[in-house]
Amino acid sequence: MLFRAILPLLFSAIAFGQSYKPSRERAPMIPREFRGAWSACVYNIDWPSNKGLSAATQKAELRTMLDKMAKLRMNALIFQIRPNADAVYNSGIEPASHWISGTMGRSSGYDPLAYCLQQAHARGIEVHAWFNPFRALPNEKILASSKHVTRTHPSVIRKFKTYKWMDPSSKFTQQRAMSVILDVVNRYDVDGVHIDDYFYPYPDVENSGEARQIFPDGKTESQRRDYVSSFVKNMYSNVKKAKPWVRVGISPFGIWRPGVPKGTTASIDSYKHIGADSRRWLANGWCDYLSPQLYWRIQGPQSYTRLLTWWRAQGSRPVWPGIASARINSTDDPGRPVSEIINQVSYSRSIGRNYVGHVFWSAKSIVNNRGGISKALAKSIYQEPALVPPMPWVSKVVPSAPAVRVAAGGGGVTVSWSRVRGCAKYAVQARYGKRWVFSAVSYGSSVKLGGTPDAVAVSSVDRYGITSVPAVLGK
Repeated sequence: MLFRAILPLLFSAIAFGQSYKPSRERAPMIPREFRGAWSACVYNIDWPSNKGLSAATQKAELRTMLDKMAKLRMNALIFQIRPNADAVYNSGIEPASHWISGTMGRSSGYDPLAYCLQQAHARGIEVHAWFNPFRALPNEKILASSKHVTRTHPSVIRKFKTYKWMDPSSKFTQQRAMSVILDVVNRYDVDGVHIDDYFYPYPDVENSGEARQIFPDGKTESQRRDYVSSFVKNMYSNVKKAKPWVRVGISPFGIWRPGVPKGTTASIDSYKHIGADSRRWLANGWCDYLSPQLYWRIQGPQSYTRLLTWWRAQGSRPVWPGIASARINSTDDPGRPVSEIINQVSYSRSIGRNYVGHVFWSAKSIVNNRGGISKALAKSIYQEPALVPPMPWVSKVVPSAPAVRVAAGGGGVTVSWSRVRGCAKYAVQARYGKRWVFSAVSYGSSVKLGGTPDAVAVSSVDRYGITSVPAVLGK
């Protein structure tokens, strides 16, 4: 206790002993923007590149992805850890995912989620654990282990097209999904929990707009919506009870209903077909952010800008659109230029009233620089780092400023600080001449800055994203 009491004084004394001394200078506001990407392991879309790779190769691929995100100044990875009632982490509830080891139930020899958290946080990147709440298996080709839900609880499984699905109306299904999510929240230092749009499986739809096949549960469309909404509401409440600082995000289909907003067309009615009343979740505050999958162009019957404007008017919580960088020059959208994606990011910064942000589908397109997208982002969009926006609807308590020291040497300066209770990150700014630069976000207790800044500012950032008054040292 005595050591803790004198630590700030010790840091201050060190600071006075250096060429940098406490200053009353004010650092500028720190930029805020959620800059995320989804990383899917299902079908090995993003990571790992193939199932059954060695642990060393998997780790190397993950580091490469995070390195490229960090270099681009991105700040959040939405990391899929439960694609098919399985686990991309050490679980006592569900079997290890076959997308990782090649065989369901067989360990990959390490804990992928723990490793991802360690490596991402070392680079100043948040990790949001991504769950599929109800999907059991995507097809019959995957051999389920003896501990998989399709074998332990076959009574809750429904077959639909190629899928095996856990019936959302079942109490067991809802409890299993909830227990899995809370197990991860309680045991891992995740920054967020994320669920996607697979509540009920997508149907094939007739020209009339009716589904060709009905989910075999005997329930009405209204009942299905109630089951899903009840799960979403309870999930949000339970996560907040466990760790209120963990963000809860949802990425529904990008169009709430066909014809909304006016002029919007869609073959799928997510409200009717997959039980997703996503507007209700946003309006009621049952998530900390919504990332509707707005994978269409700015112009057209599914206008990105028209949809984003509508979504951001439906509630007070942030709407960070999903942007399809994977469709650049793709078969899904032949000829889509990089400029389309850049313009969509720019529009996301100007439309609506919420904290800004966006999420790319998917990480692979960013890592591989599809069509030159990464180069374009670095040149015109991500010119400086940004903090993830705060959650003032959860907490408004301003954390204490850290005690800071600056030591010159080795062609730059090392900035160190004391840890502040309740804070996971620290934001470092530096002034060179008249220009302040937001230099780094660190989960650690020091950073190395190039050159010789005239002033340095460090702000503690609590678990809710709220920053302290910066501690400023100047020459």
